[in-house]
Amino acid sequence: MSTLVDFILHIDDHLVNIVNTFGNSAYLILFAIIFIETGIVIFPFLPGDSLLFAAAALAANATYGLNIVLFLILFLVASAAGDSLNFFLGKKFGELIPRHKVLGKFIKEQDLNKAQTFFNKYGAMAIFLGRFMPIIRTLIPFVAATSNFPYTKFVKYNLSACFTWVAICCGAGYFFGNIPIIKANFSMVIIGIVVISLIPALVGFIKAKLTPEK
Repeated sequence: MSTLVDFILHIDDHLVNIVNTFGNSAYLILFAIIFIETGIVIFPFLPGDSLLFAAAALAANATYGLNIVLFLILFLVASAAGDSLNFFLGKKFGELIPRHKVLGKFIKEQDLNKAQTFFNKYGAMAIFLGRFMPIIRTLIPFVAATSNFPYTKFVKYNLSACFTWVAICCGAGYFFGNIPIIKANFSMVIIGIVVISLIPALVGFIKAKLTPEK
């Protein structure tokens, strides 16, 4: 876990190492991380927003020779395809995975319940809104599938959410990631991104606690 935290907080340094070590294969590595984060329901803790921001910031720096357009395409495909795989897993194994003695350790019951409550409250819009919330974005496709939500309708909301998410995160990194003050405090910026992305979930939690039970 400490390794994961270090990777997230110093993701800019780690991405530079990946690019310098693997060259063009770095595109596939980052594609895989985003695909797995959303596609494999037991890995909701992998970085998403911060990785897109940091990757786009590197692409804006001519030193690394990275293509921002290719990043945009790969991240869009990875997130959309990952969500579809997640939906399929929920459809086929929705009741089995959380109860599995090994896989169930990665999917906490309370997180699934929060995702289910979020989905029940916002319906189809939960697919769009959940894309911007860590952990919730990994569980929403799974929950949608177990709720017998139509896949054709899921795809429509999912594609618009993934497109918006990639555009915002990569756009922010590309245009602002290399500003000197941001580069000098990149870890604090990453923490800020994580905190901001968690605000909706925190607000929902507080509202749930303050709402009297019926």
